[in-house]
Amino acid sequence: MEMLSPEILLFLVAFGFCAAFIDAVVGGGGLISLPALLFIGLPPHLALGTNKAAAVMGALASFVTFVRSGRVNGWLIRRLFPLSLVGSALGVLAVRQISPEILRPLVVCMLIVVLVYSLVKKDWGRENHYHGMTRRLLVLSGVVAFSFGFYDGFFGPGTGSFLLFAFLLLGFDFLGAAANARALNFASNIAGVTVFGLFGLIDFSYALPMGLSMIVGAWCGARMALKKGTGYVRPLFIAMTTVLIGKQLVDLLK
Repeated sequence: MEMLSPEILLFLVAFGFCAAFIDAVVGGGGLISLPALLFIGLPPHLALGTNKAAAVMGALASFVTFVRSGRVNGWLIRRLFPLSLVGSALGVLAVRQISPEILRPLVVCMLIVVLVYSLVKKDWGRENHYHGMTRRLLVLSGVVAFSFGFYDGFFGPGTGSFLLFAFLLLGFDFLGAAANARALNFASNIAGVTVFGLFGLIDFSYALPMGLSMIVGAWCGARMALKKGTGYVRPLFIAMTTVLIGKQLVDLLK
């Protein structure tokens, strides 16, 4: 493994913590961590794999924190977790054959719909209205889990927002939706990092220090969400979705 300078280590730790803190609640941490890895000189394909390897550590920390809090619906996640994992693995394989840029215009439109709906429905997600699953709704949820898992492996931006939105549609409050979304995002991260690793697209010299700081950041972010509740998660979700839209529009217009 390459020996990194103290300056680079501090840079990775600082940006990893900030990225994981936000990602633990509403997703979007890749907007911070991936550009940081590109800034210090990693090639794009290697930066993607390294970022995924670091992110899976933070995702594990937030997942465990939410599970211990009792906010994760174990019955539902046990059924959706494998679908998200398989979908992500196939997405990583597909991205080696097809450019993910073809999705960017659609993603921008979908994020705008998510943002507008969240702003208009002011009381949406304040209380938990989830009362279980019908067979039809479970099948639909499975399709959604697989599809967004595939999307996360194939392209990625906005996965956390889309998953959180999907759980809100099921009737969860913002905090419950965030907790369950983190569980599925953890699944897609596991598959993604496994496939990237098989292709040798991870630089562990950078992934390990960033990942360790992400564990701390994710734990702090999840604890903050549990302490502050829905009133904290909703505005952060709206803010990060807005930033995601802006980022995708800038990349689309380049």
